[in-house]
Amino acid sequence: MKLWGGRFTKEENQLVHNFNESLSFDRKFYRQDIEGSIAHVTMLGKQGIVSKKDQEAIVNGLKGILADLESGKLEFTNEHEDIHSFVEANLIQRIGEAGKRLHTGRSRNDQVALDMKLYCWDELGEMDGLVKALLENLLAIMEENLDTYMPGFTHLQKAQPITLAHHIGAYFEMFSRDRSRLHDIRERMDTCPLGAGALAGTTYPLDRDYSAALLGFAGPTRNSIDSVADRDYVIELLSAMSILMMHLSRFSEEIILWNSNEYQFVEIDDAYSTGSSIMPQKKNPDIAELVRGKTGRVYGALVALLTTMKGLPLAYNKDMQEDKELTFDAIDTVKGCLVLFTGMIATMTFHKDVMESSAKNGFTNATDVADYLVGHGVPFRDAHGIVGQLVLRCLERGIALDDLSLEEFRAMSPVFDEDIYESISMRNCVERRNIIGAPGQKAMKQVIETYKKQLLGNN
Repeated sequence: MKLWGGRFTKEENQLVHNFNESLSFDRKFYRQDIEGSIAHVTMLGKQGIVSKKDQEAIVNGLKGILADLESGKLEFTNEHEDIHSFVEANLIQRIGEAGKRLHTGRSRNDQVALDMKLYCWDELGEMDGLVKALLENLLAIMEENLDTYMPGFTHLQKAQPITLAHHIGAYFEMFSRDRSRLHDIRERMDTCPLGAGALAGTTYPLDRDYSAALLGFAGPTRNSIDSVADRDYVIELLSAMSILMMHLSRFSEEIILWNSNEYQFVEIDDAYSTGSSIMPQKKNPDIAELVRGKTGRVYGALVALLTTMKGLPLAYNKDMQEDKELTFDAIDTVKGCLVLFTGMIATMTFHKDVMESSAKNGFTNATDVADYLVGHGVPFRDAHGIVGQLVLRCLERGIALDDLSLEEFRAMSPVFDEDIYESISMRNCVERRNIIGAPGQKAMKQVIETYKKQLLGNN
C-alpha cells in the first residue's frame, strides 16, 4: 500500500504509477533524504514526541539504509513512488513499528523541499570548487603571457593590440562573477523548510531551530506556505548556471576560431581533440563545440522551470516535481563542461609568434598613430582622417603601417618624425596603456595580485 493509500479502495493504475512516480530520478538525493530524516527524528526525540528508544532505532536503521545503498547491497525497486517512500518502507521492514513514527510532524511537501535544497546546496559547493580550479588555470595563463601580443577585436575585426594575459583576464572577470553568483544563492537559500508540513506547520511542538542547526542551516524558514511552494533557489541556480555556460560558450567559440587554420593562434592537445572518419588530416575541437552546444540544454532547463512555476497557485502542486530531472541534468552538464574545459585550456599550446604577427598585420596600431599626431598638436578629428588615408595606402600596397617610409608618413603630415616607429611598435602600443584595467604590464600585474588575493580569500 502507498503511504497515502488509506483513503483509497482501489489499487493505483500502473500507467498512473509510471506517470506519477519520481523514484527513477529523485533517488539521486537519497543521501540528503536520509540526512534530513535523521535530523527530523533526532529533533522529535529531543522534544519527547518520540521515545529515545524509537529515536535510536530509527537513526540506526536510517544509517544502515544509507550504508547499504552506498555499498550497493540495497538497490532501488520500481514498486515505490519516490525516494521518501522507498526509505520509509525499507526502514519499517528493518526495524518494525518504530519506523512508522519517522514521519510524525512532517509532510512529503516539506521533506522534498528540504531534500532539493540540501542537494542544491551540496552541488553549489562542488561547482564553486570547479569554477575556482578554472580561475586558477586562467591566472596561470595570464602570468605566463604578460608580453604575448595579439590583436584585440571588435565586430570580429582587428581593433587594437593587447596581450593574451589581458584577453584571458576578461574571462577571469566573467567566471569570477559566476562564482560570486553561486555564493549569493547559497546565502539566500540558507533557511530550513523542515517543519513547514504540508503548508500550515503542525500541532506538534517541533523545535525548528534545532532541526535547522543539525542540518547546517542558519535558521528555519519563516512562512510555511512559502517553504513548500518556493523553488526560487532552483531557478536562481539554473539562471547562474546558464550565465556560466554562456561564458564557457563564448570562450569555446573563440578557441574554435583560434584553433582554425585561418587563425592558428592555438593548438588543442590531442587528448582534447578528435579526428574525422573520412578526412585523415582533421583535428577537431569537439570539446569546445560540445560545451558551446550544451549551453542551450542548460538554458532549456531554466526556461522550463520558469514556465512550470509561473502559473502555480499556493502552496505545493505536483507540477513542481518537474524541477528535479531538468535541474539534475543541468547540474551534471555544467560540472562536466567545467572539468573538460579546464583540462582543455590547461593543456592548450598558444602560438605567440602567430598572435603577434596577426596584431602587426591588422592595423591594430592605427589608433596609436592618431594619438602620436594628437601629441604633436594635431586635432584628433584631423588625425583620424590622416591615419585613415595612411591605412588606405597600406591596403593598396599590402603592407603594414610600420612598413611605410618616413617620407610617406610626412607626405600626409609634416609632424611625423623618426620616433613614429618606436611609438607604434606592439610593445609600446600595449605598455603605454597602464591605467587600471588596461593591458600594460604594470596595470596587469596589479590586477593579477588582486586576483590572487581574491582566490585565496574565497576558499
